[in-house]
Amino acid sequence: MFRIEQDAHGLLITNPRGYRVFATVFFGGRRRHDAEVAAASGAAMGHCVLDIACGTGELVAVLADRVGPGGTVLGVDAAPEMVEYARANSRGSNCRFEYGIAQSLDLPDRSFDVVTCTFAMHHIPESDRDAAIAEMHRVLRPGGSLLLADLASVGMRGVVTRLLSRHMDPAEIDIRRYRQALVENGFQQVETALVRPATRILTAVKPA
Repeated sequence: MFRIEQDAHGLLITNPRGYRVFATVFFGGRRRHDAEVAAASGAAMGHCVLDIACGTGELVAVLADRVGPGGTVLGVDAAPEMVEYARANSRGSNCRFEYGIAQSLDLPDRSFDVVTCTFAMHHIPESDRDAAIAEMHRVLRPGGSLLLADLASVGMRGVVTRLLSRHMDPAEIDIRRYRQALVENGFQQVETALVRPATRILTAVKPA
């Protein structure tokens, strides 16, 4: 399927082709799923968007379509293999990919209108997750939006989700666990929703 390795920054998926095949099958085709996630993020024409733990760049491509030629999307990932694959397969002139660690972003303060981080919070060491959320808040512009997402254990795909997470506490992939951390780091309007077939999202806003 795909390889998961661990380093000081957390769990890394280092087989982009295998991961892309798995994700496409699991979501029944990613384009529609990612379009719903991108819409929920609040990304719009002209926005500057950051996708943390961008993986193979599927969501970045959809976000790039939403922000149009006047906007930009930066995808960062802690796995160099993912960054290289995303760069090689990118067709958008308004998106780029860089190596980056969620809990220590080498990016300026208040530089993005939207930040997304999908299927990745459980890969970050638990002791570093609050730092990652603080970094998301730091790089967002006032009034900017944050979207976190992870698998939801619902329906038939919930069985697969439980199998994938059998070596960890099931609560690890419940994105709702970060509600309080978002509030404590200065976010407001924290809301949760389901995106079919089996994704739970958590959205929040940095006060203007």
